[in-house]
Amino acid sequence: MEAIVLAGGLGTRLRAAVPDLPKPMAPVKGRPFLERLLDYWIAQGVTRFILSTGYRHEVLAAHFGTEFHGAAVRQVVENHPLGTGGGLLLARGALEAAGPFLVLNGDTFFEVVLERLGDFHSAHKSEATLSLFRTPQQGRYTGINVGKAGEIRSFGTGARGGLANGGVYLMEQSFLDGGPWQPRSALSLEEDILPFAVQAGKSVYGMECAGRFIDIGVPEDYARAAEVLGA
Repeated sequence: MEAIVLAGGLGTRLRAAVPDLPKPMAPVKGRPFLERLLDYWIAQGVTRFILSTGYRHEVLAAHFGTEFHGAAVRQVVENHPLGTGGGLLLARGALEAAGPFLVLNGDTFFEVVLERLGDFHSAHKSEATLSLFRTPQQGRYTGINVGKAGEIRSFGTGARGGLANGGVYLMEQSFLDGGPWQPRSALSLEEDILPFAVQAGKSVYGMECAGRFIDIGVPEDYARAAEVLGA
């Protein structure tokens, strides 16, 4: 299993707490957040990571090199900010296997069981499966309108207590085909690619997960990361 990690953002909201590092390298109990993220997915069976990077990419390259805890690491660098969608499309070219691959937000930890996600993905013949969680916060995360079988019908502002996108995806390469965007254009995965795919009739499903979740994108949540992630 390969995983693309979206780690190219500027991290402006976290800059006050972590001024000199790319957001995924923010320390949590003395270890970069991204180390903890990769370790979790290595334990789940991921053997190769493609880091989609931009801001301060040299910091990630120096830290991880080409191998981390037995998993291969490759870095794909954005020459200019491409957003989560543009970064994903650029990194896609570095995939080596033909089967489904993971997409992970580099600033988000979500405790998702990969085997269960894969079974759900296969059973529904999905082109993209999103891992969803229920949030008490209104408007912070992308809300999801999900049908009875788990099919995603639309995206919008999240309602309090509703399902939200947790930033862990299992995708077929065909999912990224056919979009109207230009190569190396700035795009949002959440606001451009996913809504286009649903409107185009692609098979997009969501699986609710009850595991631990933390998004370190803002200082107040970054401050909770050590508590959520543990030792």
